Amino acid sequence: IQMERLACEIRMEVCKMISHVPAGHLGGSLSIAEVLSVLYSKHLRYDAKDPKWCGRDWLVLSKGHCGPALYATLALKGFFPMEQLETLNKPGTNLPSHADRNRTPGVDMTTGSLGQGASTAAGVALGMKMDGRDNRTYLILGDGELDEGQVWEMALFAAQRKLSNLIAFVDYNKLQLDGTTDEVCALGDIAAKFREFGWYAQEADGHDVAAIDAAIENARAQSDKPSMIVLHTVKGNGWSKSAGQVGSHSRGLTAE
Repeated sequence: IQMERLACEIRMEVCKMISHVPAGHLGGSLSIAEVLSVLYSKHLRYDAKDPKWCGRDWLVLSKGHCGPALYATLALKGFFPMEQLETLNKPGTNLPSHADRNRTPGVDMTTGSLGQGASTAAGVALGMKMDGRDNRTYLILGDGELDEGQVWEMALFAAQRKLSNLIAFVDYNKLQLDGTTDEVCALGDIAAKFREFGWYAQEADGHDVAAIDAAIENARAQSDKPSMIVLHTVKGNGWSKSAGQVGSHSRGLTAE
């Protein structure tokens, strides 16, 4: 119940944030509310009072345009005051359109150029292994982002280096910027592809917190492979006028 409630709060804050600006990345932010809720409620090690704590787990939001969902989560967890959410995308804000580690407390990696977050997450995971630390790196990818070849270079590298401390998610909402993933560049069986690349791969309902939690527990039990969890989601989930709509990628909404 706690994780479901946090997911609802994340969605509410995302909508309120975007209502203060002409438009924002609504659809993909709403579709990752549950995975963020599960991570920050149970699995992620962090200290909101010390965001750079060396013992923390890292979260790399490779689909960095969905920063509003991460900002809402961080504010709700006490990384910075809730009222800062109203500054999203505004001049001088610490909450820019794409995630920026130099501006926002709790953001571990600057992202937004799609595909690059995958490589940096693998690099962080490798660094942790080399240092003999037990920290984990969590990576959130968009499904349209899988069109980037850099993601698959990372997939080969992470399996080769046996980065079992890397747990990745694909927000598989089947929509990207200007169409369905099938229309733009069909992805096929994502989990099967990652298995062939040497990963431990699972699929889960991305709006079921219990299913996500169970998949993460399975992933954490792996000792010699990186893990991929394909989350079946609905873009814009939670608001009938955006759910499943191509136009929900970036849009405005009224305060009402």
